[in-house]
Order: sequence, then C-alpha cells, then structure tokens
Amino acid sequence: MAVGQNQRNRKNDPMVSKTGKAKLGPLTVTQLNKLLESSTKPKEKAKIQRALNKRPPVAAPTATAVAV
Repeated sequence: MAVGQNQRNRKNDPMVSKTGKAKLGPLTVTQLNKLLESSTKPKEKAKIQRALNKRPPVAAPTATAVAV
C-alpha cells in the first residue's frame, strides 16, 4: 500500500522531471540566463551553462532591403 503514495500527492508538472529537478530543454536563453544568475549551487550552474552552450547564439534581427 505504501508503494506509489507520493505519486498520488505530487502535482504533475511538465517543467519538472521525475526526480523534482527542473527541465532545461524547453527554456529560452533569457530564462536560462536568469536561472544561472539566481542559482547558488556550482553543480546546477554547470548544468545550466552546458544547456546555454548547446543553444545556437541568438542573432540580432537585421533589416534587409530587397530590390524588386
């Protein structure tokens, strides 16, 4: 009877893994930067930094004139 009692009480959140840690995949670069600044644990900071490094650099939008 004791097996699986936590699953009944735990709220299902798509942004949190089964172990309770935050999923970094769907976060944007600005969200990851904010998370990196607020984090205090070196292991978490390394994980967030790796997630940031995997993302392609955000290019500034450029206005191009098209001659027709």
